Amino acid sequence: MRPLLLALFLLLSSLCLADDTPGHSSHGSAFDSGMRTKPWVIKGIGDTPFPITSKGPEVQKWFDQGNALLHSFWFEEAERSFRWCLKLDPENPMAYWSLARCGFNWFTVGVPNYDDKNFDRYKAFLSEAVRRKSKVSERERMYIEAWEKTYAPLEKNRAKTMCAALQQIVIRFPDDIEAKSLLALYNIGQGSAFANELLIQQVLAKNPMHPGAHHASIHNWDGVSSDQAIRSCELYGKSAPDIGHAMHMPGHIYSKIGMWHEAAIAMDSATRTELRYMNDRLALPFETWNYPHNRNYLCYIQEQLGMAQASLQGSADMLAAPRDPEYNPAETGAIVGQGLEARIRALIKFERWNQILAPNGIEWNDKNDDGKLVRAFAEALALSGTGKNFEARERVTTLRSLLEKLKATAPPGTPIPSPSPLDLMADIADGIVSLGEGSVLDGQRKLLNAAEMEQKFRDKGEYQNDPPGQAWPVMRILGDHYRKSGDNKLAISCYEQALKNEPNDGFSLSGLALAHFYNGNREKATVYAGRLSYVWSQADPNLKWLEDVKKLGLDAKPIAQTPRPERLYQPKTLDTIGPMNWQPFQAPSLQVVDRSGKKVSLQDYKGKNVILVFFLGDACVHCVGQLKSLNDKSADFEEQNTVILAVCSQTPAKLKASKALDQASIKFLSDNAHENARRFSSYDDFEEIELHSTILIDKAGRVRWKRTGGDPFTNLDFLMGELKRVNKSK
Repeated sequence: MRPLLLALFLLLSSLCLADDTPGHSSHGSAFDSGMRTKPWVIKGIGDTPFPITSKGPEVQKWFDQGNALLHSFWFEEAERSFRWCLKLDPENPMAYWSLARCGFNWFTVGVPNYDDKNFDRYKAFLSEAVRRKSKVSERERMYIEAWEKTYAPLEKNRAKTMCAALQQIVIRFPDDIEAKSLLALYNIGQGSAFANELLIQQVLAKNPMHPGAHHASIHNWDGVSSDQAIRSCELYGKSAPDIGHAMHMPGHIYSKIGMWHEAAIAMDSATRTELRYMNDRLALPFETWNYPHNRNYLCYIQEQLGMAQASLQGSADMLAAPRDPEYNPAETGAIVGQGLEARIRALIKFERWNQILAPNGIEWNDKNDDGKLVRAFAEALALSGTGKNFEARERVTTLRSLLEKLKATAPPGTPIPSPSPLDLMADIADGIVSLGEGSVLDGQRKLLNAAEMEQKFRDKGEYQNDPPGQAWPVMRILGDHYRKSGDNKLAISCYEQALKNEPNDGFSLSGLALAHFYNGNREKATVYAGRLSYVWSQADPNLKWLEDVKKLGLDAKPIAQTPRPERLYQPKTLDTIGPMNWQPFQAPSLQVVDRSGKKVSLQDYKGKNVILVFFLGDACVHCVGQLKSLNDKSADFEEQNTVILAVCSQTPAKLKASKALDQASIKFLSDNAHENARRFSSYDDFEEIELHSTILIDKAGRVRWKRTGGDPFTNLDFLMGELKRVNKSK
């Protein structure tokens, strides 16, 4: 055991060794990533005081801010606050512990691969907390030890270990509602949701607006009995109104119980809150972890409200967002993936077949088999929908072949289950195409099998519903088929089942109104028409599902059939929160001087793209290497109407005298007091050192991409590709 502990200690110590390379943290590699500029007081995040041993009230203030942010999963901003605690109190164990919590959190407690490189910095933070734990009170030490036990290298059941350790804190310190709130969060899925809610209510009895307790309650009931979380949905956003996730999570619940308008208000408010933050703090979409998930979910909810254009605009925003070779690559990036999913889902749902088939209608991901499979599925449906049955069958054959290939080439230890959601996709396409070919019984059989498979996934909690990637419940497609075939009784049965899976789904409500009408039940048809009229009160004009019902001539008044009364979703009323759609933000002011002492600003280059590089001076070897590479490609950049500006803190005279910076195509500029570096977030406020930054600014002076850190950005092929994307965009 001792050699093992020694090896672990040496490993963790090596993670904290200082790096004397310019731009790197003197405290070790764990501090090279994450936020490197000072925090600011964030209002509207909730009140969750967590007393710690510290040098004074200033440290406590920033610790409490970070703790409140963690309750709403705002990990990156929480880390910034805890880093500032260490700036003020360098030996504080609880600040190190909370830095570890930013990565060792509820999302990762079930991750079995402790050796994942992504966890290295959090291991280092936790090691530093453990090393100093004797300096704090018993209560604080128990928190550190809870994480120490849970994330021990050989621990097999981390969730169980965490709950047991937090339970001991609750027993020893029964008045500590922070311990109870954390226990309630980590206890989700470990036992009875009802019993866990009783613990949450103990927290709320002392602090009725505790954001962590309301957040835990929503997750506790999500997918179990969603309507039990309505009260916390109503209060969570109010408890932390300036955190996007506090609006986002209620949207989960509302969408699952058919409160589509309230869901849209929640998710749209979350999106706007996050976009406002991005604009205020110069953050790009790929630097805000929840943005793509949030935007995709809003797209889905807008689809369910019949707002096709708003949904498609949201997917366009995601697909237009900056790429990044690490954080949003074209083939596997989260924003690209969620944007493509949202676009395909909406086009299928609203039967925009020609847009799917248009040569440049969708930027398909054809570089991997998963992407090819999704394309084959969408095109099979679109071709069938336009009567091109032969080509549609070819796409189904392609889809089946790709599916078999994926199963055959699955990595050892991670086989694709059978059946899988991919099998469901293939069966749906096969069934729809069979119906189009006239093989009615075969098509019905395949779709009924698919519906049964889908229901099993739903019942086992294995159906993707966060949001759904699939455009509709299979039963809704069967309902459409039976209704168009004249079998209205079967259609009604299918639509009713579809409504159980997606409450208040407008497409199924439309189908039920039509099926009941043509089945001779005008009264029921009127009720469903009224429900549709309410749900789709803000829908796009001329949608056939709405128009077909209007043609029935029913005197249908809007009927709201929801668990609670809800507000109507009217996007314009949310404009005071922030923008609805992502747009590049304006670059900060650049006020520098060139080698001759002449003032230079971005206004001097209006109408041109600018690659703005902050570097660490001519003594920085890797800086000079980056600048040389940029200079070597200067002709290529000039073809893209782009200039290169390089800024450092050296005086104009030193820049002029430097032989290392004799790069003819680059304009070197002086920022002697680091004022510009700070404005562009290219300065480490924690350690008061310059950082490397490469920033792409478009012809209108807007930031389109950036990278800041301990090393200069040298992937110039990516930079050129992103520049070309910028030039093609509006």
